[in-house]
Amino acid sequence: MQIALIALAAYLLGSISFGIVASRILRLPDPRSYGSGNPGATNVLRSGSRIAAALTLAGDAGKGWLAVWATLQFLGDAPPPGLNASVAGVCVFLGHLFPVFHRFHGGKGVATAAGVLLGTDPWLGLATLASFGAIVAIFRMVSLASIVAALFAAFYAFWLFGLRAVTAAVAIIAVLLIIRHRENIARILHGKERRLGEKTA
Repeated sequence: MQIALIALAAYLLGSISFGIVASRILRLPDPRSYGSGNPGATNVLRSGSRIAAALTLAGDAGKGWLAVWATLQFLGDAPPPGLNASVAGVCVFLGHLFPVFHRFHGGKGVATAAGVLLGTDPWLGLATLASFGAIVAIFRMVSLASIVAALFAAFYAFWLFGLRAVTAAVAIIAVLLIIRHRENIARILHGKERRLGEKTA
């Protein structure tokens, strides 16, 4: 019963799409109506509002961190995070991808995944963010950096924790994140993915 309540609470928290919330508060267009149609920070930035994009990034990452942190604090999972926190991490991520409050039209999950990783273990989160930053610096592609960082996150989790529930949770999140980037993967393979700083033709 407890694990079901954790899963539900985390999913509902994840279903709060901060891109949509921030856009409504700041009276901006719904991010699902322009650009990529994605309510994540990158697309919200296309509205021209850096404040809305920053609020989206902070909110989406924060809910991922909060779901895991609260579970660890109040349900007493000892390090490394056990089943309760692992379920919370996966379910808050699923909520972001398929939010019940927004007709199941969610984002790709990069910021929320980062929050989950940081809540799970700071070293895991920081190592993954460092990998993300390195790929962005070299290739100037956020999508490629997200995909590669997801793979590294699963590797880092196994390295840090071995075959535990937390490692399985990180692997599930990594697979789902990569699947959500399937269109980006196709554009990367065809040399059509935009790089940072590139202007549309």
